[in-house]
Amino acid sequence: MSKAAHASEDQRLAALADANILDTPAEQRFDDIVAMVAAICDTPIALVSLVDRDRQWFKAKCGVDVDETPIETSVCALAIRQDDLFVIPDLATDPRTRDFSLVTDPPHIRFYAGFPLVGRGGHAFGSLCAIDTAPRPGGLTERQALALEALARQTALEIERGAGARRSAADPSSARSIGVWDWDVPNDRVVADVGAATLFGVDPERAAKGAPIAEYFDGIHPDDVEQTRLGVQAAMTTGDPFTIEYRLRGPDGNWRWMLAQGRCEMAADGTPLRFPGISFDIHARKTAELRMAALLQLGDRLSASGDAAELAHAASEILGRTLGSIRVGYGLIDPVAETISSERQWCAPGIGPYPPTLHFRDYGSFIDDLKAGETVAITNVDVDPRTRDLAEMAKALDVHALVNLPLIEHGKFVALLFVNQDRPRDWTPEEIAFIREVAERTRAAVERRRVEWALEALNASLEEQVSARTRELIVVEESLRQSQKMEAVGQLTGGLAHDFNNLLTGISGAIEMMQVRIAQGRLGELDRYVSAAQGAARRAAALTHRLLAFSRRQTLDPKPVDVNRLVSGIEDLVRRTVGPDLHVEVVGAAGLWPAMVDPNQLENAILNLCINARDAMPNGGRITIETANKWLDQRAARERDLEPGQYLSLCVTDTGTGMTPEVQARAFDPFYTTKPIGEGTGLGLSMIYGFARQSGGQVRIYTEVEMGTTVCIYLPRHHGEAGPDEEGAQTSLEAQTRDPDSRTVLIVDDEPTVRMLVMEVLGEMGHSALEAGDGASALRVLQSGARVDLLITDVGLPGMMNGRQVADGALALLPDLRVLFITGYAENAVIGNRQLDPNMALLTKPFAMDSLAAKVREMLA
Repeated sequence: MSKAAHASEDQRLAALADANILDTPAEQRFDDIVAMVAAICDTPIALVSLVDRDRQWFKAKCGVDVDETPIETSVCALAIRQDDLFVIPDLATDPRTRDFSLVTDPPHIRFYAGFPLVGRGGHAFGSLCAIDTAPRPGGLTERQALALEALARQTALEIERGAGARRSAADPSSARSIGVWDWDVPNDRVVADVGAATLFGVDPERAAKGAPIAEYFDGIHPDDVEQTRLGVQAAMTTGDPFTIEYRLRGPDGNWRWMLAQGRCEMAADGTPLRFPGISFDIHARKTAELRMAALLQLGDRLSASGDAAELAHAASEILGRTLGSIRVGYGLIDPVAETISSERQWCAPGIGPYPPTLHFRDYGSFIDDLKAGETVAITNVDVDPRTRDLAEMAKALDVHALVNLPLIEHGKFVALLFVNQDRPRDWTPEEIAFIREVAERTRAAVERRRVEWALEALNASLEEQVSARTRELIVVEESLRQSQKMEAVGQLTGGLAHDFNNLLTGISGAIEMMQVRIAQGRLGELDRYVSAAQGAARRAAALTHRLLAFSRRQTLDPKPVDVNRLVSGIEDLVRRTVGPDLHVEVVGAAGLWPAMVDPNQLENAILNLCINARDAMPNGGRITIETANKWLDQRAARERDLEPGQYLSLCVTDTGTGMTPEVQARAFDPFYTTKPIGEGTGLGLSMIYGFARQSGGQVRIYTEVEMGTTVCIYLPRHHGEAGPDEEGAQTSLEAQTRDPDSRTVLIVDDEPTVRMLVMEVLGEMGHSALEAGDGASALRVLQSGARVDLLITDVGLPGMMNGRQVADGALALLPDLRVLFITGYAENAVIGNRQLDPNMALLTKPFAMDSLAAKVREMLA
């Protein structure tokens, strides 16, 4: 149950009746409040709604025409039972209000935010509310909510403070007298009654006889004298009504707000004669208005930028200027040492700040009340029993009156807001309430700002720590990567050495046996050793091709390829390779896009994948070769480490044993294999991976243990037509007939053995041969005027020119020249993945001599 509901409804209604506010005329101060609420909360309707027994009556209203509505349709009747801000984002959907006539009928209100108007006795008079005709799912902003709360507290104070005045209006005999004065302008004599004399601090007897107006002006606040003088002069010049507000020093030495009204009587020639008027004490209303404005200013300042000390100082300044005090500060408390530490204080001109740390016991015993959570308000340090024995200590700091408001959190005295006055002062309940409001808001804002700045500092520290840690991890990662790279190189080198040692043993052994048999004259046995050496050389060539594929540096000869036609062409070979126990199914996509790819390498990849699939199904199963067009968007391309665009996929699926995550993670590692020793090199998948990446594509493995594996090769779409199939088999070197049209061929290679062998083949074909060991020598031959029909050049040459640069220089001299590149290692910058020009071809080392002869015949045809 809320605080407002602790008392019975009868007691609440009695408190409302005692306030003497129901059915009273409109008052400007309340009208100003609802106007401010409507403007701040940006709502069409704002009300000071007082909840009576059977109705809600509007003391002030904005946006409605009626003065009251039945209690049955009052949302404010719900709000007064709350302790805090009461908000209903949509009245039409809330079961408590959806049937209210104000919701279902005009004005069709939909949003409500109200704060209860609670008096000092804990009874709610009604609520100050902001209402909209449209729902607001987000409710009020923090600033709007704070402003509504502050204005509601001020409204409750106005209701209680005005109760006495309203009773006085009902009973004129109880009204406090006001001051009446009459100024004889030509003679400068102001005659005033006792009330006016008392207000202005003029001796009543002298005022009764008449005193110069200057004596009355002596009591006006220095900051208000000039505007008051100008107002009087304007009234005496124009004859218009005179109304002005200013401060007067009261008998107790404190400033009080006054309102003076009058009108100057003029002679026929416009000369001022008499200036009668009346003065009112408006101190209560004026200070209430100033406090309200100060709270709004405080809300803006506490939400602005700045550190905690700046916020506390800003709040102190607002409080000090509003109360007319000399010193205001906010400090943190050490309850054990009984000290206060204040970083910054606001001080009026001519007043110095406290020392950074003060001991409470040096100034009295009121620390005991503060520890108990009680507000200390001392009107005169010389009189109050808590300070009179040490009053001189306080007055040495210009403190004659003070308010100390403790801030308690979780039962502990943690902070203090202090207000000092340099003369005795009676602190009103409204001023104490205002100080408390400022203190609570300041404490919340200051601590929130301390936390924000602490979090910012922490975040900055964390960011630096993360950056430092990231740098460390990068170094460690780079070290690990280098270690893994060296491990891979070691693994690669070990496997490579093992395989090449075997092959070199076969080649060198065959050559040695040939030498032995030739020395023995047993020439008939040479063919067996020649075949053995050639077989070992072919296997060595295949191994280098796999290594270059893995490193993505193999020499590719890409062509526009119809992949469906290529798969169909090797389907029989696949079936024979995998054996009769496996069912092979080919699913070619209709309208499959062409791919720019090396057809021989793609055939090797498909065959390798089918062999792997066969080995994964020792008990039989099904292999599916499937093609498809793929259009990869950003997400799909990112998952496959590709650029978005059009691709075609070639997938080989088996129903075999599948791969574990550990095996799948290492599937593309060189020399990694799960097959028994002697049954696999571990280069198959790594070769496919390198070939796909060098072709601008990707390879992905999708697998599940005991369910099977799918390996998909993704290749970029070629926007063009596929080329024709390459048919016809190469003939042996012996079968190559001598070319009837002898041509001249220039061979460029830094390896003398290669030049010698190529020249032998060309000689057998009936061609003339020229040779050069590097690019510069080759260009000198061409520049000599020699007629050359075909240039055969290695790509990797010593010196400053590579084979491609030699070809470019040669074509500049002989535009019709044919060029055949021979290489075992082609840099992408020289040949790359693009097609060669029509007058160019490529042959990969090591090559068979009959392959060389066929390629030469083809290019010279």
